[in-house]
This record gives sequence, C-alpha cells and structure tokens, in this order.
Amino acid sequence: MAKPGRYSFFYRNGLSIVFLLLFFFTLTAQAVTGWRTHNEELAREYAPTLDFSAYLKSGHFISATFENFESEFLQMALYVLLTIFLRQMGSAESKKLDGGDDADRSPVPRPDAPWPVRKGGWILKLYSSSLSVCFCLLFVSSWGMHLYGSWKARNAEQILKHLPATGMLSYLGQPEFWFESFQNWQSEFLSVASIVLLTIYLRQKGSPESKAVDAPDRETGK
Repeated sequence: MAKPGRYSFFYRNGLSIVFLLLFFFTLTAQAVTGWRTHNEELAREYAPTLDFSAYLKSGHFISATFENFESEFLQMALYVLLTIFLRQMGSAESKKLDGGDDADRSPVPRPDAPWPVRKGGWILKLYSSSLSVCFCLLFVSSWGMHLYGSWKARNAEQILKHLPATGMLSYLGQPEFWFESFQNWQSEFLSVASIVLLTIYLRQKGSPESKAVDAPDRETGK
C-alpha cells in the first residue's frame, strides 16, 4: 500500500475536492438565480420581494434544493442495495455472475482494519450495512425537507391569491408534491440503467467505472 505522504493533498483527494467545489458552485448559482426568478414572480403579483437571506429560508429554495437531494440519495440507496442481489451480464457495474466477490468476503479483524471490524459484535453488524443505512437516512431526511419546502411554497402562493392555507398532511395527499418527486426519481433510475447497460458495450480508458478497453462484452464486473 502506497504511503499517503508520497503524494500531494490534492492528488490524494482530488476527486472529492473537485466534486465538492462543483457542488458548492452550482448550489450558489441555483440560489442566486432562484432568488432572482422568485422575486420576479413576486413582483408580477405586486407582492414584497425577498432579500437573499430570506430567500434561503423560503419554501421556493428549500423545495427545489431538497427535491434534487432526495432523488440522488434514493438512487444511491437503491443502487447499493440492489447490486447486492441482482446481476447484469457484461456490465462493469455488476458483480460477477458466479464465483466470489471482494464485497462478499467475511471481514477479518486485521490491525489495519477499520475500528468497527476490530471491535466486532453488533457494531460490526451495523458497520457492515452502514453505507445503505446512511443513504436511506439521507433520503428520508431530504424527502422530509422537500415536503416541508414544497408545502411552505404552496401556502405562500395561496396567501398571494388570498386563499386558505393547506395543512401538511392534506398537501401530502395532493398530486403536486408527488409530481415533483416522480419527475426527479424517474431521471435517476434512467441514469443508473444507462450506466449499467452502456458499460456492457462502451469503454472509457483510465476510468474505474469502465471495463478494460480490450475486455469482452460478456465479461461481467471490472
């Protein structure tokens, strides 16, 4: 195993750094453009506009943000769980059709193993499913924030139209919230299906998400 000190901090962590920077940049861009768009909508209704800090607490921003988080975490939770049991012949994203897989081997409490593995017992059992548990919790919390934000945005719209506010449980039974959810969920499922199927026939040299360029189409896994 290579010693971390041999490489620069960015070399060791470049993938996460770049994606986190992209995340913060696009979230900021979403907030600014969403704020301007929402204020234009309010101005058309002759309603008071919001300053930027107030917009960040509005249903418009909360709903739009967590609506996307929710679908991403649902995608990853299902992907982690379904790849335990399901296979796709030829896909780089699938476990092999037969034989053992590194992900299935029993944990060994070696000195360099993570602390939960060395501890054992219920801690190891929880740690063995911690990735899917984490994604499920992130999905549920994002779903709840999406519901809260969407409900808050709906009631703000109702007030502008001089209509009565809607209770959260009542709003949960209306199609608007579920339309917002399903339009994002279906795109995430399509993106997963795309990478599962396209990695059967297509290659990207140098990417760990691809099979080797000279690997047969029927070869399953990396």
